[in-house]
Amino acid sequence: MTVQPIRLFGDPVLRTPADPVVDFDKELRKLVKDLIETMQDEGGAGLAAPQLGVGLRVFTFDVDDVVGHIVNPVLSFPDEEEQDGPEGCLSIPGIYIDTKRRQNVVANGFNEFGDPVQLVGTGLMARCVQHETDHLDGVLFLDRLDTASRKDAMKQIRSAEWYDAGRPPTIKESPHGRSVFGSGLFSPGR
Repeated sequence: MTVQPIRLFGDPVLRTPADPVVDFDKELRKLVKDLIETMQDEGGAGLAAPQLGVGLRVFTFDVDDVVGHIVNPVLSFPDEEEQDGPEGCLSIPGIYIDTKRRQNVVANGFNEFGDPVQLVGTGLMARCVQHETDHLDGVLFLDRLDTASRKDAMKQIRSAEWYDAGRPPTIKESPHGRSVFGSGLFSPGR
């Protein structure tokens, strides 16, 4: 297990949809361990493989003393209830902006050995699962903000110590729609 450097906003890997995992092997288990160790070292609630420069559909989470991972997640939403609160990202350090998310989520996927798993989350866990699944689709939480909030976030980013003006950021529309989340289903192929 090794703490890895986290890719920062502006790195193209953060805008590239990740590929589904097909090999549940030793390399995948090493990736999961690296993700967990890096996430915990940084004090994050979640970390997706693209944030380490790996284009695979896997993320880890550490919310309310529940630590785990999910491979090839597919999300569904049991209701229309929303939450709105501060959200940040280890790839956009020090920036926290109120972001709307669904209050409840069900994530179906696999563990590092290829066994089916289901994660039912509410509140912070639901926010984390949606945020990390967005990373797997090449979407950042900034893409979910309204125009005024996005402009404020970009101003904060441009003045951040870590920001590299030589690597300009890309903002894109979320493929899941602006309202709440489009159809409410994230499919692994996106």
